[in-house]
Amino acid sequence: MKMTHNHPFHLVDYSPWPLTGAIGIMTLVTGMVNWFHNFNMNLLILGYFIIILTMFQWWRDICREGTFQGKHTLLVTKGLRWGMILFIISEIFFFVSFFWAFFHSSLSPNIEIGSTWPPINITPFNPFHIPLLNTIILITSGITVTWAHHALMESNFYQTTQSLFLTIFLGVYFTILQAYEYIEAPFTIADSIYGTTFFVTTGFHGLHVIIGTLFLSICFIRHLKNHFSNNHHFGFEAAAWYWHFVDVVWLFLYIFMYWWAN
Repeated sequence: MKMTHNHPFHLVDYSPWPLTGAIGIMTLVTGMVNWFHNFNMNLLILGYFIIILTMFQWWRDICREGTFQGKHTLLVTKGLRWGMILFIISEIFFFVSFFWAFFHSSLSPNIEIGSTWPPINITPFNPFHIPLLNTIILITSGITVTWAHHALMESNFYQTTQSLFLTIFLGVYFTILQAYEYIEAPFTIADSIYGTTFFVTTGFHGLHVIIGTLFLSICFIRHLKNHFSNNHHFGFEAAAWYWHFVDVVWLFLYIFMYWWAN
């Protein structure tokens, strides 16, 4: 029997994906511990496999609910917007903690690291080499994702495809350059508080770039399948917000950790 309702809220159907997601995370963490102690990655790979399958099927269901079943009403979309805003705010405070550790250590370096910043025997990166190129890449990607958003709002789907693909390409290019920078780094995460704050902060930012690139890639696939219209595209809008957040964090990273810290 078909159930109907006269309210704009989305009452979520029963779903197995929260359970399989929890099982996947538990398997992943257990497999990671097993890898650390016994150098066996089987359980770790199984955990990744379960999580990837869960993500694919859970996101598939959400796309169906919002695109084809009409369950993402204006009120539901408003709630999704506030959820994304609060998530980005939580991410901001996540990075604030890393910058706090960096400024605490750099503004008053203790005697164990030579009372100087950067510490003695640490050779920092030249901020005008790869870091500057990565800054230009991310700023350009922020422009292209804004171009994609405006093209979508004007129903110019061809330009949306072009600019969104260019944004994804720039995200991948940034990640490759940062990986190369890590390989060529003259210091490691174990080299005093400088190495720790640098690699933890830039590493988590790099992880956010990868997540943002995947986010935009999914939006690109959905766009090719005509899931978005000029007035119903919050999935893409959320990805654009997230990408702008990643851009701004990198600007702070470049100014303080690459340029000012030198």
